[in-house]
Amino acid sequence: MTTARVADTRRVKSYGQYCPIARTSELLSERWTPILIRNLLAGCGTFSELLAGAPGISRALLAQRLALLERSGIVTATRVGRRVRAYELTEKGRELKAITDSMGNWGARWLELDADDLDPRYVLWATSRLVALDALPAAGLIIRFELAEHPTTPVWMVLRQPVPEICSTYPGNEDLVVETDAETLARWHLRHITYEDAAAAGRMTIEGIDRVRQRFLDALRPSPFAGVGAGPTRFSATSSPSTRRS
Repeated sequence: MTTARVADTRRVKSYGQYCPIARTSELLSERWTPILIRNLLAGCGTFSELLAGAPGISRALLAQRLALLERSGIVTATRVGRRVRAYELTEKGRELKAITDSMGNWGARWLELDADDLDPRYVLWATSRLVALDALPAAGLIIRFELAEHPTTPVWMVLRQPVPEICSTYPGNEDLVVETDAETLARWHLRHITYEDAAAAGRMTIEGIDRVRQRFLDALRPSPFAGVGAGPTRFSATSSPSTRRS
């Protein structure tokens, strides 16, 4: 690591206060840092996995944030190949789960979900991470997603061990085709709605063999913050999949 890179990781603004809240805030208030800790807690262990789980972050900023977390004793990095590094939270880092859980529960209870919170790239990534891969067929599943936000640009979710992937190019024969929108997926994960609600409202269809569709539905776990503060669902103005092609 160059001297310049080391210097960059030390540029954390200080409140100049000894209070533990202030000192913790100095680290966690850095943009993207809580997101990266969340993803590490969720099992992301490589640079590419962390990048995929934080759409919008640059590779340079991700490297800088990881260097800061490593220097702070929150993350360790080990070389597992010529270029691949494996990142893992230390005991110090794992204790941050109590903070991220509290943030998630508070946000789910008190903050409204709006259009700015529904980046389709993140929603699809989160969907893939919520699937229990060991509950799927041994060969896994390939699912094409057609989102209302990008009606002419399908993406594929490849649900195979050891980790799921989101692909923008055709990966092979599809087992299912899901037609929906990012908001519906997010509200389904949070259990603001059920799959049956979404299907009845024309906001989600899943085409494929019935037993395969049911296997996928059974394997998709809820968000850790599902049901917290969920009130009556008020969908945004995004057109539903059933009407967007009319």
